Amino acid sequence: MSAASASPASSHNPTLLAGFAPFLIQPFLSARVWGYRDLRPWFDIVAEGEPIGEVWLTGDQCAVATGPHKGRQLGEVFSEFHQAMLGPNAPVNESPLLIKVLFAREKLSVQVHPDDVLAQKYGFPRGKTECWYALAAEAGAAVAAGIKPGTTHEQIEEGIRTGTLEDRLNILPVAKGDMVYVDAGTVHAIWPGAILLETQQNCDLTYRMYDYGRPRELHIEKSLEATRLETRAGKVQPKQLADRTMLIDADYFRVERIPVKSGVNSASLRGDAATRLAYLFAADGRGKIAGPDFEPMVLEPRAIAAVPAAAPEFTVEDLGGLDLIRITPNWPAKAR
Repeated sequence: MSAASASPASSHNPTLLAGFAPFLIQPFLSARVWGYRDLRPWFDIVAEGEPIGEVWLTGDQCAVATGPHKGRQLGEVFSEFHQAMLGPNAPVNESPLLIKVLFAREKLSVQVHPDDVLAQKYGFPRGKTECWYALAAEAGAAVAAGIKPGTTHEQIEEGIRTGTLEDRLNILPVAKGDMVYVDAGTVHAIWPGAILLETQQNCDLTYRMYDYGRPRELHIEKSLEATRLETRAGKVQPKQLADRTMLIDADYFRVERIPVKSGVNSASLRGDAATRLAYLFAADGRGKIAGPDFEPMVLEPRAIAAVPAAAPEFTVEDLGGLDLIRITPNWPAKAR
């Protein structure tokens, strides 16, 4: 996708900078050998070429779909307007989160992601901690998150060599509504049967350990270096709060499910994150985002809207069956 240049007036208007309105984002389709060609009914997409495994909702190359920066790439908007997007106290100047919907027709590789320290050792800005929220799941759906207790690095290496690595994995059954946390250093895998909303650090750095015979590069040495034998990975129980369900509250991200009912305003949506970037994702149903300072927009099923930290006041209205997921960055204490 090519980015259109914003006009000088829109790029440098202090009033606009102080009041960035919410805007919709056009997703980016990422081809994967293990994906689907037909993403319906989740997205009205039928791939003509390679199968699609990931729909990136907030990738740097995603295009802004509404508002004064329509057509520009999301990464450019963050780079140019990082304070308005992230707030004055954000420890980074870049888009902090990559949000995806995953469609696995076949097993993904058994893999691991490095933490920030290891990623920076090899010249990357950050590592990758992530979580998966099951939008749907068939009977028998499962993922792998972590290594069985007592397993050694030598046994992991032997499992890679002999094709028996799956025997060492901690298998978790997955049902609709489950949240799974996968911190950096966790050996993990995703298997067919579930549609997952993935929230992660804005990094796509993956070390493949085992790939079921596919002719793709493996990263055995680096994956073993990245692997932690004990991590915090696993299912996270939701916490019911007065006005929302907290699905996960961890370093790097917070994911909440917010009932809209007769409508909610931006102040109540923000809660204790009044000056923080947020994303509003319609897991199901339709909603409308409206405010006195911008044109109203419809949040269609599986659409996502960015709400800059400097956004003006707005309301969200349920247009029918809206299942609203709110995702915000959650800076680790060491990064603040």
